[in-house]
Amino acid sequence: MDEERALCIVRAGEAGAIERVLRDYSDKHRATFKFEPTDEDIRKKLCEGIFKVLVKDVPTTCQVSCLEVLRILSRDKKILVPVTTKENMQILLRLAKLNESDDSLEKVSEFPVIVESLKCLCNIVFNSQMAQQLSLELNLAAKLCNLLKKCKDRKCISDIKCFDLRLLFLLSLLHTDIRSQLRYELQGLPLLTQILESAFSIKWTDEYESAIDRNGPPLSPQETDCAIEALKALFNVTVDSWKVHKESDSHQFRVMAAVLRHCLLIVGPTEDKTEELHSNAVNLLSNVPVSCLDVLICPLTHEETAQEATTLDELPSNKTAEKETVLKSSTVVYNGMNMEAIHVLLSFMEKRIDKGSSYREGLTPVLSLLTECSRAHRNIRKFLKDQVLPPLRDVTNRPEVGSTVRNKLVRLMTHVDLGVKQIAAEFLFVLCKERVDSLLKYTGYGNAAGLLAARGLLAGGRGDNWYSEDEDTDTEEYKNAKPNINLITGHLEEPMPNPIDEMTEEQKEYEAMKLVNMLDKLSREELLKPMGLKPDGTITPLEEALNQYSVIEETSSDTD
Repeated sequence: MDEERALCIVRAGEAGAIERVLRDYSDKHRATFKFEPTDEDIRKKLCEGIFKVLVKDVPTTCQVSCLEVLRILSRDKKILVPVTTKENMQILLRLAKLNESDDSLEKVSEFPVIVESLKCLCNIVFNSQMAQQLSLELNLAAKLCNLLKKCKDRKCISDIKCFDLRLLFLLSLLHTDIRSQLRYELQGLPLLTQILESAFSIKWTDEYESAIDRNGPPLSPQETDCAIEALKALFNVTVDSWKVHKESDSHQFRVMAAVLRHCLLIVGPTEDKTEELHSNAVNLLSNVPVSCLDVLICPLTHEETAQEATTLDELPSNKTAEKETVLKSSTVVYNGMNMEAIHVLLSFMEKRIDKGSSYREGLTPVLSLLTECSRAHRNIRKFLKDQVLPPLRDVTNRPEVGSTVRNKLVRLMTHVDLGVKQIAAEFLFVLCKERVDSLLKYTGYGNAAGLLAARGLLAGGRGDNWYSEDEDTDTEEYKNAKPNINLITGHLEEPMPNPIDEMTEEQKEYEAMKLVNMLDKLSREELLKPMGLKPDGTITPLEEALNQYSVIEETSSDTD
């Protein structure tokens, strides 16, 4: 067997032979992730033998071959218990240059050893609880941060950065204590933000504004991978930021939000990598205190104003009846503000809706982010309202029928996943300034009933948050159609003949009693439960609702 042959050669101790046999094993098992249980003991002994080779003075190429095989074997959780010791972890830390205090990243020949050592540590820490405990004891997070500081501005060692960041992400994912250490003791927030700045080659034009080269090349695959790992690590570091946010942190969060805005406006080497990059940026933006998200939009620069921004006065009058948004030469302008980042988020949201799967993981983060941005920042809300809920003209189709963003979101309001339909409804509700009448105009009562019932607004009214008092303007087409719109379905219906018009009074009474008896039977058999609205607008059993109204009437009569 391959493991037995490799073990014999490793025990023999000749460096050249060890390198050859381990290289052959690595080439053969590079894609192996499941191992035979019968060979478990041999693999354990092979791991122990490899560690004994690594402490010797062997050539770099032999070290790389040893580490490649160790990385493959460390995919098997069962063999890691006896080999995950403090001594073996320290061997890997030394080879990964995590024990060095001086600037020791000068020998290019050592880079493959560092990268493979970091890969081994990633596998071992992920698969072994003992390794996770030893990581705390050996203060691995601090060592990783020191290594990052050495290579943060050096693009030639992006593989080292990438796996350093991945290991940092794993540690912060598996240990909440390490998140706190990274955030406060190791200053992980500014350090990781600087890593992102370096990956994106950001040039600042103002405190929170960066220059965007729209004609520049896409990110390289290496820098894209580094950025994704840094975003994931930052997510763990900031996961509770909305709870513990202090005013003194505002600047750092705004810088990070500005870097994320830059991230949204650039592309990776492939479409899939761009989506992955933007997805992680969205997740991280969800951790940023909402008061710091104002940097996602910014006033137009002089160049944008002169070259790309067209004012409403310059447009033909027949094209500016209700639109305030101008899209020209990739610049998205609204009320004198650059809305490119918000437009990217909106496009990202629509792509996730169109995928039609994994809504909870893929769609709810961006929907939640846009909802909070709209609630806190008026310009963002008005821009999104303009894009998602433009003034109604054609109301012949139901709100959920069609291919517009509004149609897609209204369909989600009746989705089987409770979390998805709640956040979709909440987003539209916020765009309508939490006014029930405005929401019903765009969605129909049937689609909005779930949200209104949960909010206690079935009887109408508005939510608890304050919004500006500027009124929506209805189009002439909508005003003319409004009397014939079905409030339940939200679309225009032709007048239907009343089926009881041709009935006699006796027939009407008979049908009414028949309906009462059917409802009574369903109620007694507990197949249907009559409900009513309480004075506060929430749903309750009908008897309880009637009793509450009776008490209110009696109190009112006593007062009179």
